[in-house]
Amino acid sequence: MLLEVLTPERKLYSGEVYGVQLPGIDGSFEILDKHAPLIAALGNGKMKVLKDKTHTEYFTISGGFVEVLRNKATVLVEGAAALDKK
Repeated sequence: MLLEVLTPERKLYSGEVYGVQLPGIDGSFEILDKHAPLIAALGNGKMKVLKDKTHTEYFTISGGFVEVLRNKATVLVEGAAALDKK
């Protein structure tokens, strides 16, 4: 699925991924390839991008929304920063 992470200033991430874990306002949740259409509010926390089944990337995000439609997840956040790989 295609993942795009956008802030008001720039596009932080764009690429094909296996899935993404996000901090929802009511708890964390995961969106995987071919997920049903969805719109959800996001809180502050850590976003985990599953590039494939063995490689991940982490970002901190602050508030926003995610929209999933036609196998594309668009994450719109107020702020985000990449974290060092651990």
